[in-house]
Amino acid sequence: MKFLRGLAVSAAAICLLRADGPVVAPLTVVDTYATVSSAQSERMRGATMQVDIEASLPKLKKQGRLHALRRVSRLGRITYEALHFEGDNTIKKDVIARYLAADIQAAQADGESLLAVTPANYKFKYKGIICAEGRHVYVFHLTPRKKRVGMFKGELWLDAATCLPVRESGRWVRNPSIFVRRIDFVREYDIEDGLAIPRQIESTVETRLVGKAELTIRFHDFALAGSPSLSVAAGSGQ
Repeated sequence: MKFLRGLAVSAAAICLLRADGPVVAPLTVVDTYATVSSAQSERMRGATMQVDIEASLPKLKKQGRLHALRRVSRLGRITYEALHFEGDNTIKKDVIARYLAADIQAAQADGESLLAVTPANYKFKYKGIICAEGRHVYVFHLTPRKKRVGMFKGELWLDAATCLPVRESGRWVRNPSIFVRRIDFVREYDIEDGLAIPRQIESTVETRLVGKAELTIRFHDFALAGSPSLSVAAGSGQ
C-alpha cells in the first residue's frame, strides 16, 4: 500500500550518519526550527500552487481525481479553485471535498497558533540523525500537549542545514467525526529558496461506514506573490 511505503522508508533512502556529521544541540535545533517556521508563514502569504488530489474508496471500488489551484491569501487564509475533476461523484463529495474543508479549517487554526507544530503545542524528543535523500536530517518524536482535531503523534524530520521540515508523519490524536476511526499521514517537503514547499501528502482514513479512504495529494508550480512559479518535482530534494 502506498501509505505504508511512505511510513517504511526504504533502506536505500536512509543511511547511518558518519562520525564527522554535524554536532547536535537538540534545544537549539528546535528553537531555530520555530524561528524559521514563523518566518516562512509570513513569506507564504499570497502564494499559489497547483494541486492534484487522487482519492479512492477501495471497499466500494470508487476513485476520482481533482486538479485545483491552491491560494494562500495575504491574511493566511487558504482557498481552492477546482479546475478539473474526473471520477465518481461520491469521491468528489465525500472524500476530496472533506479533505479540502479540513485543510482550510486547519490553516485557519494554524494561523491562530492552535495547531502549529511548535514547542508551545508539542513535546519534541530528539531521536537522532539520519541521512535521507542525500541530506543530513534531524529526527524528532512529537507528542501533542493537548488533543485537538488536526494534531498528531509521530515524527518530524528537519533538514540539518536549514532546520526546515522535510517530512512529517503520524496519526491524528483526535478524530474529526464519530464516523472516523483513525487518520494516518505522511507529508513531505522540498526545500526551495529557503522555504519548505509541500511536495506530497499520503493519507489513509479508516471510516466506520465505507471502510478505508486513501488520498494522495501532489503539489507543483509553487509561486510566491509577485514571483514566477517554481516547478517542484517529486523526489527532487532541492
